Amino acid sequence: MAALFPPQNRDWALPVEAPLTPRAAERLCRESAAQSSFAHAARAMEIDWGVALDVRQVQRWADALGHAVVAGQDGEVLAMEQGRHPPAPGNDPPLLVIEVDGGRVQTREKDPQTQSHWREDKVCTVSTYQPGDGKDRPPTPLVTTHVATMRPCEPFGRLCRLEAERRGLRQADQVLALADGGNFIDPLLEREFRSMVRIIDWRHAQEHLWDCARAIHGAESLLVPRAAKHLETLLWNGKVKKVIATLADYARQLGQVAQEDPPSHPRRVLHQNVGYFTKHQNHMNYPEYRRRGWPIGSGVVESGVKQFNKRVKGSDQFWNQSTLEPILALRGLWLSQDQRWDKYWSGRTAYQVAA
Repeated sequence: MAALFPPQNRDWALPVEAPLTPRAAERLCRESAAQSSFAHAARAMEIDWGVALDVRQVQRWADALGHAVVAGQDGEVLAMEQGRHPPAPGNDPPLLVIEVDGGRVQTREKDPQTQSHWREDKVCTVSTYQPGDGKDRPPTPLVTTHVATMRPCEPFGRLCRLEAERRGLRQADQVLALADGGNFIDPLLEREFRSMVRIIDWRHAQEHLWDCARAIHGAESLLVPRAAKHLETLLWNGKVKKVIATLADYARQLGQVAQEDPPSHPRRVLHQNVGYFTKHQNHMNYPEYRRRGWPIGSGVVESGVKQFNKRVKGSDQFWNQSTLEPILALRGLWLSQDQRWDKYWSGRTAYQVAA
């Protein structure tokens, strides 16, 4: 079949996705990923190029070029599942930390289950660390990379696995999975990173303890800070079983959870948190984590979620999933600190002929 593009597209190395030079395509995607909206991206290029650009055209081109990034990721995931793993990094990382969390975006269509326009985008960060010494020197993050998607948990988990393997999952001296134990996170980590050491983010564990203290004494009670600090001290010192026993004792005093109890009812709060700490007690050995110089806070992925939110969570932004997925892919490429943005644009095939 003959080529479907004019000869000059090949001669000028124009991308198949948009009638732009490779350098212009990279600039358009950079502005679309880095700015807070396509309108701001168009304005930035108008200033530099002196050419008026239609915002919708900028979005269409970014969408097409972003879909190429998504397709590349999908191809790598498929290859990994077929046993062809991504190449290992040049240096074996001493410590690799995988973190996952969720953000919020507004979509044009309502979620059929919640009847809300708000949906969750899922974010994974993978960071290399220099471990601390367990005393005065804290663990130091070195290089962090990002991936994000609107897809369901299982495809997201495979994307996380791919990213971890890109960063040295198989070569690292130690690998940690650090997260808050949210609903979709536990099954994902169990499925994709079962053999890795798991750590529950310390700040989220603290929040659970404060919720329990308010349930025990009442939200406005002056006893809440003292009770919460006592529970924190127990957990910080590794006495998770004592925390569970204390909460279970208070839960028994309040009686069984009634069906009509709202989520904020003290009985329900205590009952759920007894389950939470029991389920994750093997992921809360904080004295041992500190001794080994490991991080215990998921601040890296929380910062990553905020970085994605800056691009996709504007109050006036309503997305179709088909247009959101490519911008998440471009944003992840842009935010990653391993120079993958430059490598992608210098290495991709600029022009393709349909055969």
